[in-house]
Amino acid sequence: MFLISKFRSTIASSSPSNITKRSIQSHVYAPVSSPVKQFDHKTSIVHLHEFNIKKVKNILIANRDDPFKSLEMIDAIQGLGIGLHFRQEIDQTLHKIYKECIQLDGYYGRDLREVALCIRLLRQEGHNVQESILDNILDKKSGTVFLKNDLKCLIELYEASELGVEGEETLNRVKEFTFNRLNELCSGRESHHKREIMSSLAQPRHKTLRRLTSKSLTREEDNEWLQSLLRVAEIDSIMLKSLFQEEISQALKWWRELGLEKELRKARKQPLKWHKWSMGILQDPTLSKQRLDLTKSISLVYVIDDIFDVYGELEELTIFTQVVERWDHEGLEKLPRYMKVCFEALDMITMEISMKVLKEHGWNPTDSLRKSWASLCKAFLVEAKWFKSGYMPNTEEYMKNGIVSSGVQLVMLHVYFLLGEELTTDNVELIERNPRIVSSAATILRLYDDLGSAKDENQDGIDGSYVECYLNEHKGSTVEEARTHVAQEISKAWQCLNRECLNPRPFSRSFSKACLNIARTVPLMYSYDDGLNQYLKCITLK
Repeated sequence: MFLISKFRSTIASSSPSNITKRSIQSHVYAPVSSPVKQFDHKTSIVHLHEFNIKKVKNILIANRDDPFKSLEMIDAIQGLGIGLHFRQEIDQTLHKIYKECIQLDGYYGRDLREVALCIRLLRQEGHNVQESILDNILDKKSGTVFLKNDLKCLIELYEASELGVEGEETLNRVKEFTFNRLNELCSGRESHHKREIMSSLAQPRHKTLRRLTSKSLTREEDNEWLQSLLRVAEIDSIMLKSLFQEEISQALKWWRELGLEKELRKARKQPLKWHKWSMGILQDPTLSKQRLDLTKSISLVYVIDDIFDVYGELEELTIFTQVVERWDHEGLEKLPRYMKVCFEALDMITMEISMKVLKEHGWNPTDSLRKSWASLCKAFLVEAKWFKSGYMPNTEEYMKNGIVSSGVQLVMLHVYFLLGEELTTDNVELIERNPRIVSSAATILRLYDDLGSAKDENQDGIDGSYVECYLNEHKGSTVEEARTHVAQEISKAWQCLNRECLNPRPFSRSFSKACLNIARTVPLMYSYDDGLNQYLKCITLK
């Protein structure tokens, strides 16, 4: 998204002189396949947009007999976050490469960087390419990785290793070797290469929201197809900014009209942040309505969390949890006004979303959504009781409850119904049981938050953390050892999530992507650094 300023001259060189940012913003974002009103070709930004998209499609199709070039193009497209326009061509190309790939036994004479790129791109799209394709670079006896100091190859292998799953010895060894070697090379490289290495180590592509990694593509300005891609990304970014700004305006308006802010003055008032979660999870521009509905649910997760952490007495919280569990309006009479108003808002939003899902997809999710809110409140209540009594759970007990109290299970249940894909009795029962594809993402959020990188100055409550539980359970351990253990557990959770996103998947492709995206969004939302600021600039108009 930040390509706008850097590549303004690129667009200007190929666009009619009278095309302006305002004229681009006047168009509502729509998929390329949707009918769009056409104007004079000399002034139509839509015409220019479709011309460049078609040009890239033709080049991608023409390069199908050259796997490496095709993979590089797909990597660039996905890195710029514009894969929606080329979904069919990318799927067909990767399917063809996968069929060829599974016939190989080791990489042998093939370019190792190509093989690494192949593993990453295929696995990212769910193709279960085996790690055995890399067996020839590993000495089975010593565990040594046979690899030269080719920087691009090292980086590509490290990026591929981030898609490893549990029990993959080769990819684990490759990850350890490339991580250590790249760190060693940092000290002896000029600043340009050091930044490139550190970028991959800190923000691997698979674990990062796509548009953040697009800066690495800007160095090849002489590449014709890349220039066309950059023009597509330029126009897309302006259209998306306009779309997201409109969504944010609607979210702010909804929050003001809801009235909870007046009742809960100490609670967090962050509708912009709540909507950024939705934008991270549901990245398809056509899912605007779903993002707004998801923002409403996320806002109540934060509000109810603050009720348990900041406002409520234990007796009141117990009654509130019972009211939510039974969905009992009569029980509200025993509660203070702010709890009544919160439950009424929860009831209204749940019914509103349920009726939309029923109308659009023919499934009434009311019972499922209510049960998920009850589970969340019960998890919050458990934590409130622990804090009140001074009880310190062990790490297993903490995580069992913490996965639910993270809110991820509830949020992804809403995502599942809002997407409306593969709505079957078996799948609904599975999603209600908090399957591994969801629980692994919840584990990543809970543990990442507990590392202490989040500092929310608007929250007065104090929560326990996994680190505290670990130190209490493992007497004599240091904080650094506890944090190292947490990092290892996060890595294991990523491997589990990677496995669940490979074919055959338990859920639809879109839902699997959403589970990956919530995990990718976590570091941005819980680390107030340049990476987050950069992301916010990408999606918010000044």
